[in-house]
Amino acid sequence: MTIKAFYSFHYIPDNWRAGTVRGIGKLDGNAPVSDNSWETITSGGDAAIKKWIGDEMKGKEALVVLIGKNTAGRKWINYEIQTAWDAGLGVFGIYVHNLLDSAGEQTTKGSNPFDYFSFGSAAKAHDSAYTSSKYVYDDIATNIDSWAQAAIDAR
Repeated sequence: MTIKAFYSFHYIPDNWRAGTVRGIGKLDGNAPVSDNSWETITSGGDAAIKKWIGDEMKGKEALVVLIGKNTAGRKWINYEIQTAWDAGLGVFGIYVHNLLDSAGEQTTKGSNPFDYFSFGSAAKAHDSAYTSSKYVYDDIATNIDSWAQAAIDAR
């Protein structure tokens, strides 16, 4: 049985990297949102965004935070983390800074977003020992399902 997951990430700089991780296919994730759909959602204000997040998290077992350079401390990332935690989902993160973006570039490592929460140490942030994008991808592909299961089991 495939684990159902909600992916959380900073869209503008990390959507390509998020697509790369989603493409691994070991978790049943929430569907990507097109730019036009997201504009429609955000035009409804904070209440519409919260509703969309709540609707998308229904039936999920885990929250995967894809951690890029500027992910930590962002309003909606924090909201998704807290909402998932309060709902009893397994919560974990994966650093994606060494995966290539659409321009073939890596970036610098960001802060751990779980450090902003009292339960922070209970949510693991996984950082590959590799620096080559190919090896980082392989590491994530090999381990993402076991990281998700460990996060679920920890709850």
